[in-house]
Amino acid sequence: MPIATDKRTEAVKRLRTLEGQVRGLQKMIESERYCIDVLVQIAAAHEALRGVGKIIMRNYLENCATKSIRSQDEDQRQATYDELMDVIYKFAR
Repeated sequence: MPIATDKRTEAVKRLRTLEGQVRGLQKMIESERYCIDVLVQIAAAHEALRGVGKIIMRNYLENCATKSIRSQDEDQRQATYDELMDVIYKFAR
């Protein structure tokens, strides 16, 4: 199931901002900026990427997972629970 339009728009907007942050990081490193300044910007970029992950995760939970869990197919439900456990574990690291 594709990402809902509103969530897709928000995710793309955030990714474009993140793209600018990454370009800024590259310039900081090329211009030999102070390490702590670079690390602070890396942390900000990391958090921005986590924000995009939250948008996609919410879309998945609201649409894909909910539909699958409500289905009558026990195998499909079990596969969704397994998938959820895997993604939550990966996302929580």
